[in-house]
This record gives sequence, structure tokens and C-alpha cells, in this order.
Amino acid sequence: MKLQVFEMERWQSTWENRVEYNLSESGVHPITVGELLGGGDVEFLGRSLGYVQTNGSEELRREIAAIYPKATVGNVLVTNGSSEANFVAVWSFLERDAEIAVMLPNYMQIWGLAKTFQARVKPFRLNETHGEWKLDIPSLKRAVGRRTRLIAVCNPNNPTGAVMREETVDEICEIARKVDAWIISDEVYQGAELDGVTTPTFWGRYKKVIVVNGLSKAYGLPGLRIGWIATTRDLAQKLWSYHDYTTICPTALSDYLARKALKPEMRAKILARTRKILQANLPIVKDWVEQHRDNFSFVPPKAGAIAYLKYKLKINSSRF
Repeated sequence: MKLQVFEMERWQSTWENRVEYNLSESGVHPITVGELLGGGDVEFLGRSLGYVQTNGSEELRREIAAIYPKATVGNVLVTNGSSEANFVAVWSFLERDAEIAVMLPNYMQIWGLAKTFQARVKPFRLNETHGEWKLDIPSLKRAVGRRTRLIAVCNPNNPTGAVMREETVDEICEIARKVDAWIISDEVYQGAELDGVTTPTFWGRYKKVIVVNGLSKAYGLPGLRIGWIATTRDLAQKLWSYHDYTTICPTALSDYLARKALKPEMRAKILARTRKILQANLPIVKDWVEQHRDNFSFVPPKAGAIAYLKYKLKINSSRF
């Protein structure tokens, strides 16, 4: 097996803590432990640093399940970040010559994993059209066939900040249904919408859906390394077995703090903080792009702390 190098992740990890201005950060400024706990917390200081249940504590899975209508703790698997959630989900589906359809542009983890496992990757695209990023449905239909095992989407999208409309989400589900394929939906930016309108989830729209989410992006808690999968009870149980071969379980402190973050009142407070930061900072980016419009342009993101800028300079993007 030849590992597909995750070049973007390695480049960012190497430099992000060495620079004064990080233009590649993909989330909002992190929350401190003090902000999350609201001062003293004797229970936190008394936590045992042993193992927690390997699929996440029942208390944490209950808080996560509450986000998804009719979900129960049996539908949830807690992972170390949404990246591990993506990994165990994709790992369970991919083998040599399996087919997977992947949305582009995207965070390239699933693409790289599929290549590493020697699966056949078929791209479908978001296109910039009339000042908006929209899914190219014909390209999705070309990418999906009777051998397709998995359709990978990211909504809200990384890196464009685009949000798919509900009718588009339903159309993707219908295309998957026709070939009996699974959908893996990375929804890690859900809750970071600038207009405050929650992005439609794939959960509950189709029986073969894997929703991936976590606390790194919209919640500003990347240091907790808490992610999750919400899916059918049978698949959640199966993926738990894959998780046993990776990091075993989340840390006891992360599991505890994640429960605090996902309590309804605190969750609403955290997401309001995120939107406030985005609403304050996006105009700064817009002003900068306008001042340099001879060389740069972009479609303002609808969600998330990232934007996909286009430039007109005659230089390769990696060199630039």
C-alpha cells in the first residue's frame, strides 16, 4: 500500500504555530477552558484520568444524539476529531477497485485515503456560477454508477464556504438511492453560518447516511479532538470495531469538556460567539479583496471561517 501524502495538512502543521499571521487557519479563535467551564469547576479537577468507554461515554453520546432528530446513543460513535471519524468510515468501505464519488473542491482527506486504499475516485464538482458556488448535478450523475459504494460531500463546504440548498441535498440522496450507495456528509462547519440559518443536514433524509461532525470548527474547540459519526445503529456498531484499531477512545478530559460544550444552553452560546466573530471578520476580507481586485476575487462564504480566493497572477498556486 502506497500512502498518499496529505501535503496540505503537513504544510499547515509545520508552519501554523511559527508564524505571526496565519492565513490558513480553518476555524475561529479557540475557546479557553475557563470560558467553557465558566470559572471554578471542582468536578473537572477531580476527574479520573482513566479510559472512558471506547465509543464515547453514554452521557456525551446522548448530547450528540440530541442534535439529530430521533437519534439515540446507539446511532453515535465518538472519535478523536472529525478526521478520525472520516478515517474509520472510509476505511470500512474502501478496498482495491472500489468506487467512491468525491465532491471537489474539498478537504482532501477522503480523496487521499481512497487513493491510498487503491479505490477508484470519481470527482464531481461545485462550480462558481453567477457569484455563487453550486453543485454541478450532471457531474455528480456522471461520477455515480452501479459500482459506487460511497458518495462524499462536505456541507457547508471546505474551502468555499458554500451551503447547499435543501432541494440539492434531497437530489443527492435520490441519486444515491438509485444505486444503493452510502453518503458520507462532512458537516463540521454546521452552526457557523453567517446568517444564523442552520445548514440542512443529510441526517434523516436517506437510510444510508453517515454524518461526520466535531468540535473543531464551528465550536472553536480543536484542542479537545472530539469528533463523531451519526449513522444507523448497525453501522455505528461496525465502525466502533474499526475505532478499536485506531485510538481506542477519546481522552477522559475531552469527553467531559465536550459534554459541557454540547449542553443546549452552552452550545447555543458557543455558536453565537462563532457567528459574531465571522460577521466581524468577513468584512475585513471583503475590503482587502476589493482593494486588490485587479489580482484577487472571491465568492464570500455563507458559512465557516474560510474563503476560497481566486488570483490572476501568472504563478503556480503551490509556488505562490
